[in-house]
Amino acid sequence: MSPEAAVLSENLQEAMRFFGTARRSGEVRRLFALTLISSGVDYSVFNAAVLGSAVRGRGIDSLAVELKQAEEFYRRRALPWSFWACEDLVEEREWGRVREALERMNMRHLTTAPGMYAESLAPVSRRLPDVTVRRVTDADTRAAFAHITAMAFEIPFEICRAVYAEERGWRGSYAGWVGYNDKTPVATTAVVVCGGAIGVYSVATLPGFQRRGYAEAVMRAAIGQVSAETGIERTVLQSTPAGAALYTALGYRPVTRFHVFASRR
Repeated sequence: MSPEAAVLSENLQEAMRFFGTARRSGEVRRLFALTLISSGVDYSVFNAAVLGSAVRGRGIDSLAVELKQAEEFYRRRALPWSFWACEDLVEEREWGRVREALERMNMRHLTTAPGMYAESLAPVSRRLPDVTVRRVTDADTRAAFAHITAMAFEIPFEICRAVYAEERGWRGSYAGWVGYNDKTPVATTAVVVCGGAIGVYSVATLPGFQRRGYAEAVMRAAIGQVSAETGIERTVLQSTPAGAALYTALGYRPVTRFHVFASRR
């Protein structure tokens, strides 16, 4: 596993812990290879089993046992759930066995996301819009973050409000920013500092304001502020396949992939 991929995997696991702390009903439980992170809301990607340790040889059998434990954990809570894994944590020849174990539990492949790495951001190559960027610190910015996330990622608003609107989740390592066009909140970015890198998450723009550079402007502002506070310049993120070209233009390069599976109803 490359050092860059290892940083991505570690940072993602830390970021996902947000969902286990955002609500009173949230939970974080460590097994051996898996960490179970439950938000308590009825949405699979906010209830996760995240692979955090390399699995080799007979370790696949142990992982299968832990996946069954994860299935039981979420079954008892009547919650849908998802499985997240950096592909470098499992030998390529063994991925078929992992997929078979997931299929036996009625899990479907949701997405494969490129994991991307940049030592520093490339210089701005286009004119970005004027945007006022505010850190998520109060009820208004939390509500705006939830609204934009719901609209941009097509998640029910009640789900996003349940996860993002409470103060408790924002007390940890997960920090968010909202960008405003005049007084209208239009874009978001979240970051997590872990593994010696700034992890970038929840880059989103409100429909109607997309493809104008708002997300890039907010993302650059958030990274710039955190870099000034920590001295860290390298950043990591998980892109959608469609967004990889944009991030490449910002100085990122793909170093691994993340596979996500979700339970079926």
